[in-house]
Amino acid sequence: MTRAAFAIPGDIDLPTGGYTYDRRVLALLPQFGVDASHVTLPGSFPTPSAADVAETERRLAAVAPGTILLIDGLAYGAMPTDAVARVRQPIIALVHHPLCLEAGLTPQRQQRLRELETAALALAQRVIVTSEPTARTLRADFAVPAERITVAQPGTDAAPRARGSGSETLQLLAVGSVVPRKAYDVLVHALAPLADHHRWHLTIAGPTDRSVEALAALQTAIRDTQLADRITLIGPVSQQRLAVLYAAADAFLMPSLYEGYGMVLAEAMARGLPIVCTTGGAAADTVPDAAAIKVPPGDAALFGAAVRRLLEDRALRQRLSDASWAAGQRLPRWEETARIVAGVIKELAPKERSP
Repeated sequence: MTRAAFAIPGDIDLPTGGYTYDRRVLALLPQFGVDASHVTLPGSFPTPSAADVAETERRLAAVAPGTILLIDGLAYGAMPTDAVARVRQPIIALVHHPLCLEAGLTPQRQQRLRELETAALALAQRVIVTSEPTARTLRADFAVPAERITVAQPGTDAAPRARGSGSETLQLLAVGSVVPRKAYDVLVHALAPLADHHRWHLTIAGPTDRSVEALAALQTAIRDTQLADRITLIGPVSQQRLAVLYAAADAFLMPSLYEGYGMVLAEAMARGLPIVCTTGGAAADTVPDAAAIKVPPGDAALFGAAVRRLLEDRALRQRLSDASWAAGQRLPRWEETARIVAGVIKELAPKERSP
């Protein structure tokens, strides 16, 4: 078997799209001829201390010779160039989305991350991305040659079609960590004009401890719009609980400013939910036009108008639902994702010499 070490910062069990991708791929790589070990890196990335950078170097240096290093971009894109240059094993960078495109960064921090990630990607033998739009971004803005990039789209699990709430009060669902990029405060302001003449309830599922600023902005928006009785923040949930939420939802909303892929969109399509989303990043490509109403990111008025159409038009909801279900059945499974990643790892493995 080809040996690989998958270096991932922080707690791999965190309920986010990036960590879900890492967990699923790590578990499946042995099925495709890759003996993959897990190297835990400090959880402070993408803002590591000097001590955490030194500890990261120590843990990477401890990986056995001849082992391919697959490094999650949350850490790799923020590592100092000299630290990356000291790594002796072949490196594959896994880029969920460029770190400098995260919302809420100062211009100085954004520029610094762009410089770090550009330099780090230049030192990687191969780069794996989760979508073709992200591949285009790396080619155009980070000078990564096309021949070094491989797209390994996230997988999805087969799921039963959502049955909906069966209620006159439509259940709207949004899933994802409360961080600036997810723009939940924009979503609240988009829904505010719909409160008086439409029956709906929004559930937001996802970690609330990732950004104090984003959580405060969301809570302020809920308070200012007086929608506390119409919006529920339930925090992180188990996969079992999330499946229940998807099953009982009538529509899925995603107001993100940018997505490297948008795994929750795929999860929603796997269940046939009608979708309102933005065109931020790869989201525009992840969902077919027939399955969603799409609006530019950051525009509360347009997003609210799209949700209004969904609430008022049962036939539209059904058409979007049918298209979403059909698209969901064509999505790749996690085995396909792992097979592609394993193929890249094997390409870099030392070749055995003929006797």
